[in-house]
Amino acid sequence: MDLPSTKRCWVELDRSALLHNLQVAKQTLPNGTQVAAVVKADAYGHGLSWVGESLKDKVGWFAVANVGEALELSRVAPDISILLLGPVLPDERETVVRHCLNAVVSEWEEAKAFQQCAERIGEKARLHLAVDTGMGRIGVWHGEAAALARRIRTLSHVELVGIGTHLPVADEDREFTRKELQEWNRVVDAVQADGTIPWVHALNSAGVLGYAREAAGNLARPGLMLYGSSPLPEKQALLRPVLTWKTRITLIRDVPAGRGISYGRTFVTPRPMRVATLGAGYGDGYPRHLSNTGAEVLVGGKRAPLLGRVTMDQLMVNVSAIPGARPGDEVVLLGRQGDETISASELAARAGTIPWEIFTRITRRVTRVPTG
Repeated sequence: MDLPSTKRCWVELDRSALLHNLQVAKQTLPNGTQVAAVVKADAYGHGLSWVGESLKDKVGWFAVANVGEALELSRVAPDISILLLGPVLPDERETVVRHCLNAVVSEWEEAKAFQQCAERIGEKARLHLAVDTGMGRIGVWHGEAAALARRIRTLSHVELVGIGTHLPVADEDREFTRKELQEWNRVVDAVQADGTIPWVHALNSAGVLGYAREAAGNLARPGLMLYGSSPLPEKQALLRPVLTWKTRITLIRDVPAGRGISYGRTFVTPRPMRVATLGAGYGDGYPRHLSNTGAEVLVGGKRAPLLGRVTMDQLMVNVSAIPGARPGDEVVLLGRQGDETISASELAARAGTIPWEIFTRITRRVTRVPTG
């Protein structure tokens, strides 16, 4: 069956912006610090295969959330080291070992289970010790890290190749983060006193942009910043957005005063309005929480306010002040059009969420179109 060439809802991906942001990360980090590009959650909604292909010759590491992502990525970048950021399930350990993936462990029981698996199949497991310096999600408590590292080193079929932590408030609380990094540096010194560990990592995007010179380590894990959104607003000008999210006007109607718009009639036209229906909704990932928040889209380089509730496949905007708008016109949901820009941070603030969620909720039915 022949499909129409006109796209209804899509994102355009700018490779040159992705490479620019990677270069910002590299230039910000101390000399000799390598980048593990975080590409979990389909590369923050940008497309795991596309980002992997774009960066595989530019970085030495990728970081993912789970084994499925790691295997998908290894088909695109078979020679790159891949770090699993979260614990693996018991029945995934053999796959991890056979594919030479780097796994994190928080407890002796996990390390011992990897030892038993690796010994059984005649391989060695590559492990990173996760240290909890305040995140409370995974990791051995920092005061117990050196003892556990010492114990793991006794295992014959395990290589302790890394140690890492995660910064929970690097974008919110400078005082806590500085104290956390001081503790982290002490942990690293204590662990390294018993033997060198090749890879030490703590910095996420906020860490790279705000604390690059304060953390012990030779590996950093930037994620959000690679896609052009800074967790530290004062650093946003350094980055270039990679993703532009577009849809089209499907219908324009002249609506008189007193008419309800969308489910629940939460918006009733206070005066005659020219209302455009767009071919996107929460089924594409556009947040329903943007309903009735003052959110806007870009039509003809001008801002057009969202009207009423976002529906699954459509949303409505006021184009009364944009007389040239016509069905079929491109509309920008996220990104730049003319002199106007709608950022992920803007949408996140209005939706009561964070830019990470704005990117990762863009669904698979939204076509990805590489450019640049």
